[in-house]
Amino acid sequence: MDLDLVEVAAGASPPVCRVMNFTKFKYEAQQRAKESRKKATTIVVKEMKYRPKIGDGDFDTKTRKVAQFLGEGHKVKVTIMFRGREMQHPELGRRILDRVAEEVAEVGKVEVMPKQDGRNMTMVLGPDKKAQAKAPRPAPAAGEGTEEPTGTTEVPEEPTGTTEVPEEPTEQQEPVAVEATE
Repeated sequence: MDLDLVEVAAGASPPVCRVMNFTKFKYEAQQRAKESRKKATTIVVKEMKYRPKIGDGDFDTKTRKVAQFLGEGHKVKVTIMFRGREMQHPELGRRILDRVAEEVAEVGKVEVMPKQDGRNMTMVLGPDKKAQAKAPRPAPAAGEGTEEPTGTTEVPEEPTGTTEVPEEPTEQQEPVAVEATE
């Protein structure tokens, strides 16, 4: 029997040791870590940029793309970029953001309300799971989906639906095998 004396909790007082098969213990720990990574999903934050003087055609095209991203389950950061004297009229940007939120209400909801950040006004839309379940998904036509978003950022999501930024691995002391001499 390949049993080893393994220090399980070095920080405890007194230190805790167990007699076990160390290679089997390490293998099972690897399998548990692998399984937890499998269950985690990643959510991508796409960004769509608008201008206060956007035309109707451009607005409709960009808003359709936002709805498509939300339908795919991505979050979308909608940004209004102001230049020069446009900064004096933030209500124009707010109106555009409200129109976008209204038009994509069937597939998404506002997660972060519009706020001014320097020369930009931003709002974050997230996919609405309940609305997506009600609305049937149309099949993508040939040639659709070839357009790249203006920017993407990957953010892992826990399976429970809450978004968390990945943390640095915590420094846990790995159990150390101690050879027993007789």
